[in-house]
Amino acid sequence: RLEEFLKKEVDLELSTLPDFEERVIDVSEVEQLMNSINTIPAPCAPVINPQAPNAATGTSLRVCWGLFSDDTVECYQLCYQPVSNERHSDGQAEHTLKVKETYCTITDLLPNTQYEFWVSALNASGISPPSERAVYVTAPSPPTIKNKKIRSCENAALVCWESRDINPVDSYTVEL
Repeated sequence: RLEEFLKKEVDLELSTLPDFEERVIDVSEVEQLMNSINTIPAPCAPVINPQAPNAATGTSLRVCWGLFSDDTVECYQLCYQPVSNERHSDGQAEHTLKVKETYCTITDLLPNTQYEFWVSALNASGISPPSERAVYVTAPSPPTIKNKKIRSCENAALVCWESRDINPVDSYTVEL
């Protein structure tokens, strides 16, 4: 039987044209809907914390911030510059750091100097508005004791020193 079947000439041509070959399906609305579902919004502005006690040395500052929302954040952009009394000073360069955590320790700063900090959050959709600006101050450099002015007697001592800082120092602690 197989031999007889193979000898026959078979006509494989269809008598009617299928409709689906000419039809174009528009999926643009579906694509837009899918894209809107997968898109995350740009984050809200972070909140920068005021300077914490013991968060400074003479050359470094630890800056912390947080978010009040459950935004998706990939990283933060921390900006800072020395505080200047002049409006526009070319010497006061703005520095920018990319940070993964909600804190950062900035080094190589000047002693007893005020720095202004602000932070923004970033994700795939964009960058948040910047936080409010916060002013942090590095610790003063140690004073220099004036050895030639030291005087002492049986019950007292006179020790004189001078500060090398430009900004005034609030107080000193003398340890014996």
